[in-house]
Amino acid sequence: MKKLIIINGPNLNLLGKREPNIYGSLSFTEFLDTIIEKYPNVSIEHFQSNIEGELINKVQEVGFSYDGIILNAAAYTHTSVGIGDCVKAIETPVVEVHISNTFGREEFRHQSYISANAKGVILGFGLQSYELAIQSFL
Repeated sequence: MKKLIIINGPNLNLLGKREPNIYGSLSFTEFLDTIIEKYPNVSIEHFQSNIEGELINKVQEVGFSYDGIILNAAAYTHTSVGIGDCVKAIETPVVEVHISNTFGREEFRHQSYISANAKGVILGFGLQSYELAIQSFL
């Protein structure tokens, strides 16, 4: 059984409430329940934090023993050299995910400190971006 973890960064705990025109009206917990049910032969865990250091700690914790990390570092994608360095330092492949098309938003969101060391990047498909990332590990 593949062991995957979805790691979400700041403000993603507000999905379903936050800017529904961009992020939709479904909470991440509701979405996660459907994904876990859809992929019964895959172990899918979830971690969310609004704190950069906690995200780094979690990536380091799982980065040598899981089959894949699906990382939506949210705003830290565009600002955190530390998270980018962490992704580079681990062995577990990382797929960078974004719900929105970051290239269709503010210019500062066009830069990612994660992409260069990720297995791939999926963005702009709403919550389905996570499912596409799961499928990339199967």
